[in-house]
This record gives sequence, structure tokens and C-alpha cells, in this order.
Amino acid sequence: MHHHTDPGMQACIDACLSCYQTCLGMSAGHCLELGGDHARPEHIQLMFACSETCRATAHVMLIGSPHHKHLCAECADICTDCAGECERLGDMDACVQACRACAESCRNMAA
Repeated sequence: MHHHTDPGMQACIDACLSCYQTCLGMSAGHCLELGGDHARPEHIQLMFACSETCRATAHVMLIGSPHHKHLCAECADICTDCAGECERLGDMDACVQACRACAESCRNMAA
């Protein structure tokens, strides 16, 4: 059986995977290199939680599970928290943009 992904869901998968890549890359590289508040365990932990939740949410949509709706809702919440924290710290525009785009897309999917 071939599972066809509708365009809205595909856009959400793309937003989740982009956010996953951006958060993971910036936490492991940019934030640890900058040090200070950017390297605080709480900040790195939030970025890791965000990136992993985005990856898992994309995975659940890719396999066509009906559970994607509540995962998308949770993903939107975590992305919103991560965007706010990254914006507060500054010098993290790529992460803020990726998180906000993912949160918006996930909110639409969860509706």
C-alpha cells in the first residue's frame, strides 16, 4: 500500500526536519563555541529536546500515523519555547526562524 502525503503534511514534515537540523547543528556548534549563556545546560537541553521532538514528529507523519496530531501540538509548544529562549539570548536568528516556522506549521497540522 502506497501512502500519499498531502501537501500540507509534507510542508510540516519539511519544517520539522529543517528545525531539527538547525537546532541540532546550532546547539552542537554555535552555542557551545560561543559559551556563556548559550552553553548553559538548560539552553542546550531545550535545543536538544526541540530538535529531537521535531525529528520524531516528522517521523510519525512520514509513516502516516494518526498520532501525529498530538505530537504536532507538543512540537509546536516546544518550538515556541525554544524560539523565545534563542531570541532572548540573541545571535540565533536561524534557530528562531526555523522554530517559529515549525511551530506555525505544526499548529496547523494539530488543528
